[in-house]
Amino acid sequence: MNQEPPLIAAPVANPRKPRIAPSPGAWDAHAHVMGPPDTFPYAEGRGYTPADVPAEKFVALLDHLGFAHGLVVQGNAHGYDNRVIFDALARYPDRLRGVVISDTRVPPQALRAWDKIGVRGMRYHLFSDAGKPGYVRGVGLDVFDVFRKTMADLGWAMQVFCDCRLMAELAPALRDIAREMPVIVDHMLHLPAARGVNDPNFQALLKLVGDGDAYVKLSGNYRLSSQFPDYADARPFHDALVAANPDRLMWGTDWPHTSIAASAMPDDGHLLDLFYDWTPDENVRQKILVDTPQRLFGR
Repeated sequence: MNQEPPLIAAPVANPRKPRIAPSPGAWDAHAHVMGPPDTFPYAEGRGYTPADVPAEKFVALLDHLGFAHGLVVQGNAHGYDNRVIFDALARYPDRLRGVVISDTRVPPQALRAWDKIGVRGMRYHLFSDAGKPGYVRGVGLDVFDVFRKTMADLGWAMQVFCDCRLMAELAPALRDIAREMPVIVDHMLHLPAARGVNDPNFQALLKLVGDGDAYVKLSGNYRLSSQFPDYADARPFHDALVAANPDRLMWGTDWPHTSIAASAMPDDGHLLDLFYDWTPDENVRQKILVDTPQRLFGR
């Protein structure tokens, strides 16, 4: 008998109000919406079962933090069924845009209809043999090849959750793709902070960013770090990316912080405060929070 995937902790219910409100037009450029399962069933073969975090809760978080817009990214709980994303975009067309995950049961021409409702990219998961999860999670470059031309025609982004051990190997392929569409790497490469910024894979990412061939989400610092709640060991990665090219960066809460223990659950207001502490230049903040995500997702 298949065992039910574990129930994961819910996000902080009442996060603090950030000390500084984001600039007008700011984006939370990485978050997820999931459930309720009686309307949007969770996928078989998923890695976890979330607390319900529907679109209205995310929009309430945007309001609380002071964000004008949010990018909702398909999460593992719903697999390749993107209806929860489509519903969010339909209900909040002036606030939200989406990034989906699909296998090839969907024809490329379907993307054109999705574009009209606010989808702006597709997400791919690239794992090493050592890092493959024991559950169904995402699709790889073979699926990307099927959608590549249509994505480029639509001006969509390719968003990548990349096993940190693969970046040096994959960098040439990502550089090639970047000639056709924006390439976005999630969560500062999700590299354990103990490896340090001189890790060859992080250096490969820095070169892509510095050359303008990749975008990076300054999200998930708590996923790199072992130093809850201020994640000081993750700051060097943030600083190195800002120094490399602030025009190729975005920031996101990564709400609802899937698969994080309740005892280490980040407070979203505190995460935004840390971003401001770590990014003192107001012009750089403007690029990261407003200009870049608006350029990529705002139409």
